[in-house]
Amino acid sequence: MMSALSFQSNLELLLRIFIAFLLGGLIGWERERHGISAGIRTYGAISLGACVFGIVSLSVAGADPTRIAAQVVTGVGFLGGGIIFRQGDQHHVSGLTTAATLWATAAVGLAVALGMYMVSFLTAILIFALLYLPRLKWWKKISKKSV
Repeated sequence: MMSALSFQSNLELLLRIFIAFLLGGLIGWERERHGISAGIRTYGAISLGACVFGIVSLSVAGADPTRIAAQVVTGVGFLGGGIIFRQGDQHHVSGLTTAATLWATAAVGLAVALGMYMVSFLTAILIFALLYLPRLKWWKKISKKSV
């Protein structure tokens, strides 16, 4: 349980929470600076919350930590489902990227909670790169849809 942890262990847990917040905020910053409504606060909160749920699941004596992790995956997926919109008769769907990257950002938070720092940093960088791709000239050339 948390109260039985040493001061050093508590500091490491606080560092994990802060890293998750920073990585989620970084991903959200990329979205926010390009006018997407889900930005720093949303992505930071998703990563932060997933991290804290992961830490709590590891701290409950005799509990299976995978159960809480599975619920984070499901819960954030449900949240993402509320972001996806279909507009008009043209079958235009928006919000898929936001929903997917929110879901992936929860994975960043869980990875930090489990002490998988390299995995979390690489995942955050790759999510950021995915979000940045459409701003590259060569990407615009290869991703045009035929009419």
